[in-house]
Amino acid sequence: MNVINYQKEMEKEINKIQNEGIVPTLLLHSCCAPCSSYCIEYLSEYFKITVLYYNPNIYPQEEYEKRVLEQQEFIKKFPVKNTVSFIEGHYDTNRFYETVKGYEKCQEGGERCFLCYRLRLEETAKYAVNKGVDYFTTTLSISPLKNATKLNEIGLEIARKYGIKYLYSDFKKKNGYKRSSEISNEYGMYRQNYCGCIFSVRDSD
Repeated sequence: MNVINYQKEMEKEINKIQNEGIVPTLLLHSCCAPCSSYCIEYLSEYFKITVLYYNPNIYPQEEYEKRVLEQQEFIKKFPVKNTVSFIEGHYDTNRFYETVKGYEKCQEGGERCFLCYRLRLEETAKYAVNKGVDYFTTTLSISPLKNATKLNEIGLEIARKYGIKYLYSDFKKKNGYKRSSEISNEYGMYRQNYCGCIFSVRDSD
C-alpha cells in the first residue's frame, strides 16, 4: 500500500497555480493562532487567504474567546505577501457534543477526533462555497498529534460532496511544526496545553 505524501501533493498544486500565473482564494480553517502561524506564512505567498475560526469543540468559553482574540491579533501583526482576512464561525457547542455523542470515552486521537475533524471541515467547505472561494484546507495537520491521512481523506470526501477544491496538506512536514513554535515565541503568542475540547482536558490531566 502506497503512503501518500500530502506535502508533495500540495506542492504539486501550488506549482500548477504558479505556472498559471494566478493567485487563488483560500479559506483556511484554523484551530488556533500558533498552529496557523506557519500555515499563513507559507500559504500567503501563493493564495489570498481568509482564516475561518470555527471551533465549537473548544472548552470552556473563556478559552474559546482567548483563542479567537489571539488569532485576530496575529493576523493584524504578521506581514504577508497576499491579503489575509478573518471570519469567526458560530460557537455552537451543542453541535459538537451532538456530533461526538457516544464517543465521549474514546482516547484522544481516535474516532471522536475524526468526527470533530469532519464537523469543522464540512462547515469550512460550506463557508467556502457560499463565499465563492477557490480552495479550502485546515491548519490541523501541523500538529504531530493529528492524523494527517485521516484529515486529508475527510477533506477530499467533503470537497467532492460540495464541488470545491480541497488543498492537501501535512504542514508538520519540512519542520512546519518547529517553525510554528518559532513564530509563536517571536510574537509572544498564548499557547494552550491541551487540544481544546473538554475530553482533551481530561486526557491531558
